[in-house]
Amino acid sequence: MAVRLEIIARSTTNEARLGRLHTPHGVVETPAFMPVATAGSVKGVWPEQVRQVGSQMILGNAYHLMLRPGAERVAEFGGLHRFMRWDGPILTDSGGYQAFSMSNLLKIDDDGFTFRSIVDGRRIRLDPVSCMRVQNQLGADVAMPLDDCPPAGADRPRVELALERTRRWLAACVESHARREDQALFGIVQGGTHPELRARSLAEVVAFDLPGYAIGGVAVGEGTAEIHRTVAETAPQLPADRPRYLMGVGYERDIVAAVAAGVDLFDCVLPTRSGRNARVFTRAGALNLRNAIHARDSRPIEEGCDCPGCAGGFSRAYLRHLFAAGEMLGPTIASVHNLRHYQRLLLDIRQAIKQDAWSCLETAWPVLAAASEGSADRPADPSSD
Repeated sequence: MAVRLEIIARSTTNEARLGRLHTPHGVVETPAFMPVATAGSVKGVWPEQVRQVGSQMILGNAYHLMLRPGAERVAEFGGLHRFMRWDGPILTDSGGYQAFSMSNLLKIDDDGFTFRSIVDGRRIRLDPVSCMRVQNQLGADVAMPLDDCPPAGADRPRVELALERTRRWLAACVESHARREDQALFGIVQGGTHPELRARSLAEVVAFDLPGYAIGGVAVGEGTAEIHRTVAETAPQLPADRPRYLMGVGYERDIVAAVAAGVDLFDCVLPTRSGRNARVFTRAGALNLRNAIHARDSRPIEEGCDCPGCAGGFSRAYLRHLFAAGEMLGPTIASVHNLRHYQRLLLDIRQAIKQDAWSCLETAWPVLAAASEGSADRPADPSSD
């Protein structure tokens, strides 16, 4: 297999596990959080900075790269790793969610999506074969199949239709995957918030015996409790020797709950999207750097944080000034801080599993206890930044 998960330790109090994901471009210590590089760039941040804050693996989006500059162009430059100058592992999302949610969708049918490009208005067809052709050209370590992700609150017939499409499209992706030796194709479990449909989808997807599996269709509008319940019911049922990936999640509380259910990989746009909008994360909760309370605050974003911004002595007052003045440095410092915040969380999670001291997490991360129920602040598209 192109990727392999090695389990190092397990928690005795929940399903959390510590591991190493072996890929063609290096080893990833799991559980791991992947920053989102939608169009081949983690917005506003140099690849060296992405690595500096502790990121091991990143996510690119096949939909956006297919539209611009085009998968063929990326392939001409030796693939996505060389094109964007990132030498670590990469996962590419199939683009099906974006075709459904972001574009002028013309039609979704049993064979794929027909939509108009957000770049130039061209009529484009995305089906399992073209999805795999694009990702084979991009050359990421992990590719995701085309799937049908119904919106939150979809009725049962719509969810059942999504399951049938997801199964058939996965079969077509497996058949057309041309780089099995150096690119792992994961399967995606759908089913909405219906436990019996999740179980059906899981059985159908696992039957393909793939290198890894993802839980899709959560964090698309559900409340926190529904997300946690769905993940807790699904993750432990996935093969224990394969990596488990929760797509598009999320906030600290969501990640910790999912790790406790046995999930290994995460991605979300929150660190950089929030950073560009002056919202920064701390162990105690989020701050809005635009607020007047920070105008004379000489403290860094978070005392004790080792990100370049905090360790470099940049004050909240200075950062507020940068945002007020429209200076690009403000969003960059805030984004880098947020990326480091997430990597520090994952470091502590891995340490808690290694030491079998899961209960220490809430003490070290008050935000986990303070987080409230609700999903109003969740990004509309958690996988595209």
